[in-house]
Amino acid sequence: MAQRLLDRSAAQSSLNVWEMAQSQLDDVATIIGLNQSVHAFLREPKRILTVSIPVRMDDGHFHIFEGYRVQHNMARGPGKGGIRFHPDVTLDEVKALAMWMTWKCALMNIPFGGAKGGVICDTKALSAHELENLTRRYTSEISIVIGPEKDIPAPDVYTTPQIMAWIMDTFSMQKGYSIPGVVTGKPISIGGSLGRDRATARGCLYVLNEAMRELGLEIAGARVAIQGFGNAGLHSAELMAADGYSIVAVSDSHGGVCNPRGLDVKGAIAHKAETGSVVGFRGGQRIDNRELIEYPCDVLVPAALEKVITAENAHRIQAKIIAEAANGPTLPEADDILHERGIMVLPDILANGGGVTVSYFEWVQDLQENFWEEDEINQRLRSKMVRAFKETLAQARRHNVNMRRGAYCVAIDRVAEATIARGLYP
Repeated sequence: MAQRLLDRSAAQSSLNVWEMAQSQLDDVATIIGLNQSVHAFLREPKRILTVSIPVRMDDGHFHIFEGYRVQHNMARGPGKGGIRFHPDVTLDEVKALAMWMTWKCALMNIPFGGAKGGVICDTKALSAHELENLTRRYTSEISIVIGPEKDIPAPDVYTTPQIMAWIMDTFSMQKGYSIPGVVTGKPISIGGSLGRDRATARGCLYVLNEAMRELGLEIAGARVAIQGFGNAGLHSAELMAADGYSIVAVSDSHGGVCNPRGLDVKGAIAHKAETGSVVGFRGGQRIDNRELIEYPCDVLVPAALEKVITAENAHRIQAKIIAEAANGPTLPEADDILHERGIMVLPDILANGGGVTVSYFEWVQDLQENFWEEDEINQRLRSKMVRAFKETLAQARRHNVNMRRGAYCVAIDRVAEATIARGLYP
């Protein structure tokens, strides 16, 4: 079986991320017997907007950036999905992320469809003024498709609450009055939600704790390796350490550090804030991102970018549980290898569903102009994460498949039901 999976590896690894997302849909469509017409409908995005973004740079010249907003499916409600600013953004990547958002929102059972945005740029090469100009012009260009009843953006890779504030202000200025519900992940002072900054990490922790109990593993002292030390990874380390886990390795784009006896998480966070990287933190030894994936641990948390777990390294992963705080970190052929080895993968649409769930809470609070205490938000989040885990596990057992396929069975069935119920217009 393992050899047959490896024989498929070369062909599958050559898939781009959009083909990978479509192949995941195709796989689960067979399992649940999805109607062929609905299957074909769900394979393609509802709407793709490509925009040219002219920006006046600090030296006075204009630079033209390219940006996207993709809406995959909105049968269950307005589009929902982040905006990433990254030099490697591609349209296919944004399409895939929009599709994954459709499934994530459906799995978490919140009334949103899937969308995503991206701009090809290097934020580290832009001044604060240039970044603001870029954000405002991009917002103006996509304003024809976004809005609190249409499509609600949020932060993603290299976008921040400040960038969300600029988006909200630009959109509001065009309409002539404040519209806080047009984006989520905003600063608290203009309608953001308490708990949003840690929501992805907290949701991942809630799901991980359920998985640990399901497998009969002790939480206290369980070793965790985290690849990626941005918002999701850093807060995951912080919250998991507070819950009793031992964080034995962390990394960012520059490299990482490890310590089999456990890292001083607060010290690593302080070092990252001071230097811009965890590299050089004296509480551990140097490790690279490739080595971290294979580091001895009980829990592996990929919290960076896509396609880091492959058929080539899946055989060497030592974790008992993989909690995908990032989107799309595991290639399809690696999923099968990990399942065969008895490693439970908590898929991205489940493990990092906390971010979009609290974004939903923020949207609701903005529309109602009634804001909740953080304890209430965390209780509501835990309820949704635990329910989604149990529904995923039930479908995985029902169809004798891995957890990713179980999650997709739940999500795709919900979207298909809504699509059929609404029908086609005209």
